[in-house]
Amino acid sequence: MDFSSPAFWVAVLQIVAIDVLLSGDNAVVIALACRRLPPEKRRIGVIYGAAGAIGLRIALTFFAVGLLTLPYLRLVGALLLLWIGIKLILPEQEEGEHHIDASDNLMGAVKTIIVADFVMSLDNVVGVAAAAKGSMVLLVFGLLVSIPLIVWSSKIVLKLIDRFPVVVTLGGALLGYVGGEMLVSDVAVKDWVDSNAHWLHRAAPIGCAVLVVGMGKWIAARARGKKELVDLGEGG
Repeated sequence: MDFSSPAFWVAVLQIVAIDVLLSGDNAVVIALACRRLPPEKRRIGVIYGAAGAIGLRIALTFFAVGLLTLPYLRLVGALLLLWIGIKLILPEQEEGEHHIDASDNLMGAVKTIIVADFVMSLDNVVGVAAAAKGSMVLLVFGLLVSIPLIVWSSKIVLKLIDRFPVVVTLGGALLGYVGGEMLVSDVAVKDWVDSNAHWLHRAAPIGCAVLVVGMGKWIAARARGKKELVDLGEGG
């Protein structure tokens, strides 16, 4: 691969552009997963999570076309993404007996980022692989260049979360929306949906976004109710 070739740098720019444009939701995942970390751990969590996600995306590219044609893969991935969205919008647990050590939180955040990125990157890697034109050197180089951009956008989302907590709910809704899109695009159901229920392409993402937010709020309300009952019992 000729690093001095204009074609090489055009391809690199294409890969970076594709990755950044398609990674807005991934930046939200990184920010949501790291928001509960202590300030000194956030930067590490963002960097490790983004690096792990990009590394996984590179590995996925080897199998991208085959993965996308497997029936039920997107259905399973969509359900997993909905659950991740619900977990990420749940309020932070109170300090005390349920407190988790910060180092465990860091690894948990990194794992959440990587799992979510795996699910959300099945489509992304196809576009990146096409821009790389079969060159793994070009693919890896382009994705490595994109890491600082994804980390930077994740930090912006983190700052927004600190100032505007509603961003957490919007982020969970975004994950639900993406999950809904995946549900109706799986090869096992896509042809039927296209022929008999094309409206599901719009309804499923919106419905899943509402489901994630609703379930997250309901679980949080139940947890608060149980805590209040325990507090009342201890006070009595």
